[in-house]
Amino acid sequence: MKVYIVRHGQVPHNALGQYNTIDEDLTQLGINQARELRDKIKNMNFDIIISSPLVRARHTSYIINVNNQKVVYDERIKERSCGDLSGKPLEVTNREEYWNYNTSIQYGSSENIKSFFERVYNFLDELKTKNYGSVLIVAHSGVSKAFSGYFDGIQDGEFLNRGLMNCEIKEYKL
Repeated sequence: MKVYIVRHGQVPHNALGQYNTIDEDLTQLGINQARELRDKIKNMNFDIIISSPLVRARHTSYIINVNNQKVVYDERIKERSCGDLSGKPLEVTNREEYWNYNTSIQYGSSENIKSFFERVYNFLDELKTKNYGSVLIVAHSGVSKAFSGYFDGIQDGEFLNRGLMNCEIKEYKL
């Protein structure tokens, strides 16, 4: 099975460099990014699109779904919860440590990285049991980091630079 993961288009907290738990929609730039992605993938065929239920991913799914494929929403591919870091600048944490799988540091009430990865891995393990040829996943930077861990291994545990940019797409074989 081919699995393609896409990160949603830009949202306000991306532009501001903040942690956020608010379920916000795409900026105009994010809409434009999704339209550009739609043009890149318009000739690709997917059996199904599976999206995070958050508005930014749903809106990106809607824009890029040129062939009107069925879209299913799955809670397990929601972004890692930043908890009480919401609204704070990214600099309030050591970002490398925040995205280090082997860390023992807990930042406020943010979701533990190992629990977060386990949630995404559960989704991928279930996806393996499905009979799809090609699947498009629309999710988040953190989810793309977890995908990297699942497919490429934990390696040194450093995931800060292993995530996708807005509306970037990556292919894996499951």
